[in-house]
Amino acid sequence: MTQITHARVLKVAGPIIISNATVPLLGAVDTAVIGQLGQAAPLGAVGLGAVILATLYWAFGFLRMSTSGLAAQAKGAGDEAEVSATLLRALIVGLVAGLGLVVLHVPLIWAAFQIAPATSEVEGFARTYLAIRIWGAPATIALYALTGWLIALERTRAVLFLQVWQNGLNIGLDLWFVMGLGWGIGGVASATLIAEWTGLGLGLFLARQAFGPILKAAWARVPNPAALRQTFRASRDIMARSVILQLSFTTFVFLGARFGTATLAANHVLLQFLEITAFALDGIAFAAETLVGQAMGARAVAEVRRACLLSFQWGFVGAGVMALAFLLAHGPIIDLLTTAPDVRAQARIYVPWLVAAPLIGVASWIYDGIFIGALLTRHMLRAMALSVAIYALALVLLVPNFGNHGLWAALMILLVARAVTLWRASPAIWAQAGASARSSAE
Repeated sequence: MTQITHARVLKVAGPIIISNATVPLLGAVDTAVIGQLGQAAPLGAVGLGAVILATLYWAFGFLRMSTSGLAAQAKGAGDEAEVSATLLRALIVGLVAGLGLVVLHVPLIWAAFQIAPATSEVEGFARTYLAIRIWGAPATIALYALTGWLIALERTRAVLFLQVWQNGLNIGLDLWFVMGLGWGIGGVASATLIAEWTGLGLGLFLARQAFGPILKAAWARVPNPAALRQTFRASRDIMARSVILQLSFTTFVFLGARFGTATLAANHVLLQFLEITAFALDGIAFAAETLVGQAMGARAVAEVRRACLLSFQWGFVGAGVMALAFLLAHGPIIDLLTTAPDVRAQARIYVPWLVAAPLIGVASWIYDGIFIGALLTRHMLRAMALSVAIYALALVLLVPNFGNHGLWAALMILLVARAVTLWRASPAIWAQAGASARSSAE
């Protein structure tokens, strides 16, 4: 395979970092456009509806990661038919899952409002929003598969182009439908729906090599039992791991509510710093997925090690930059995110945790990318389960004694535990790489 270099890592990571920077912009424009209507109910409805859909779609986020690992290894092995077959399987899963959400959206939305009840006015607006947006479910979930596949092939510039197109179109239609045509909440939903389906069309065009002369051979590979079992195992493990991780963050939010409204709001503001960090460092983690996966598929043990080493090097560089940025600019960022004096004051108390978080968490995030590329998803699941158990013990010991500082300390312990448990499992990477190399030699 082509040698893994610093330039190659940055070539994969750079477009993803820029692409991720466009994601918060879309939510800000949605909020600003609806905010111009001068009513609280539509604004709350869009926020609530978006959260409901994000929760439903989040369950299928495994498609992005499993497709990335599987396609990268097939690419490294030089098996072009399997590269295309991986995408076809993932697209089928995405489209079927999306259609399932469309068919079941009435009881699902009903259940969502039972869990998170709202006023009749907000619920009415939210139902209007959801009734339109739900038709984009097949496109959105299928796009997870396309994004993972493009990343696996190091085509992150295509991912950037796709993201900019989709978000740019969404923003433009938002302004036209709501500000120009006066469609209100239905305009915001319609803009997103159109952007989702045109995004899928563009994604399929960008992945057109999978549907060229290789299509017949690839389609014959789709029902391959061994490949289906591998896809199922990877998807199952990643999904279970994601559920456990999400529960840990939900617990953090719920426990933070015990310390009063101002502290709860301050924690929410500071968690945005973690989200910014994740967006920024995702590019390096995605590079690890791609390059480790390709090296594993090529049975190139030395390149597997080099991909890991370079990913960690650039991950720590990025984490250092983020920590320094938070140290120097946390005040203006906090003040931008909230105007409440009590929330600003509370947020500043806990800033040291946020300055430390990128440096503490970067190893766990890079290891995630490495293990996805190596398709050692069962090890990821076990490591996450053990880490969350350690996190739970830390919560029990620290929160009663140190309050919200204890809560943040427990979250840092979770990040450390994730890194340590994956480090302890890392010999499996070299064992698998070595076994693959021996198999190739024989």
